[in-house]
Amino acid sequence: MPQEIPEAYRDLFTKKSLAYLATLMPTGQPQVTPVWCDFDGHHIWINSIRGLQKDRNMRRDPRVTLVIQDPDTPYRYIEVRGRVVEITEDGAVAHKDRLTYKYMGLDTYPHHRPDDIRVIYKIAPLHVTTLG
Repeated sequence: MPQEIPEAYRDLFTKKSLAYLATLMPTGQPQVTPVWCDFDGHHIWINSIRGLQKDRNMRRDPRVTLVIQDPDTPYRYIEVRGRVVEITEDGAVAHKDRLTYKYMGLDTYPHHRPDDIRVIYKIAPLHVTTLG
């Protein structure tokens, strides 16, 4: 059953807060990657490149956990345990550029490579824990 992101913590999705994304390796071992993210009011969106380890992990097992720490108050954070409910390449380059503006202040991602296939992952929050 989806859980709401508390209003008092939604600001973490508008700040330049990195999210630490944990996915599961085939062995069950967690794999953690810092990622840029945003929130559409229902789902957390992250963006990556098709074929990377986190992409392969989420396609195989949609269970994920994200921790987002407030860059202004280090002991304030949100942990979201969730499930990837959609994976799409549609609009992924434009989404990465929007994230680039948020995190870098640039209109386009400066490290696009022609062979990269960008992917959006929409994550439904299932359990939320907060502190601070």
